[in-house]
Amino acid sequence: MRQQFVAGNWKMNGSLAGNAALLAEVMAGAAQARCEVAVCVPFPYLAQAQQLLQGSKIAFGAQDCSVHLSGAHTGEVAVGMLQEFGCRYVIVGHSERRADHHESDEQVAEKAQRVIEAGMTPIVCVGETLEERESGQTDAVVLRQLRAVTQRLGEQTSRIVLAYEPVWAIGTGRTATPEQAQAVHAVLRDHLKTLGEAAGGVQILYGGSVKPDNAQVLFAQKDIDGGLIGGASLKAADFLAIIAATR
Repeated sequence: MRQQFVAGNWKMNGSLAGNAALLAEVMAGAAQARCEVAVCVPFPYLAQAQQLLQGSKIAFGAQDCSVHLSGAHTGEVAVGMLQEFGCRYVIVGHSERRADHHESDEQVAEKAQRVIEAGMTPIVCVGETLEERESGQTDAVVLRQLRAVTQRLGEQTSRIVLAYEPVWAIGTGRTATPEQAQAVHAVLRDHLKTLGEAAGGVQILYGGSVKPDNAQVLFAQKDIDGGLIGGASLKAADFLAIIAATR
């Protein structure tokens, strides 16, 4: 049985004092968690996360990386730099990166490959816009995004974590129903199974306005293995309630 996993995505939020208080509360509350737990923090706070989370149950990671390993790429952050801080996870392909920075499916796939080569785990995000859902393109869109990754990684696909985040539900307060989320997760799972038993066992997380009051029913679905949590991960009580909702 796949272990469930809850990862927080702080996005562009945080402060040294606020982070310390948040992480202290999360570490204390999640000490006996049944699931895996991680927080993905802004680059400037990686050193703080490394220091504060050392020896705890909580893993940490980054929210993006460069496709380049080094060189004249001002403002970019290489996977080797993230590795030096002890990151376990790196989010790639978040819809905000795809939209705001025009990242292509191929760039996302290349980033996932770089993360794996550096010995870390990419959390690969896929998801459709409201227009794409309403026009019946959901399955085609998420499979296109996933196939770009699986075709590049091949058997190494088993080393990713996949996150389905419908764009229309991120930060909007709207959430896919458990049935809608499960249906897309099943489509993604079926594709992964075609790549072999190991890939078929990849954890698939749901992201999109997950809150304490809807987490349990979402996480109870057959193919939903936890959540990639945005805003609620910035509130210790909410994040801990979501962690407690795992099966």
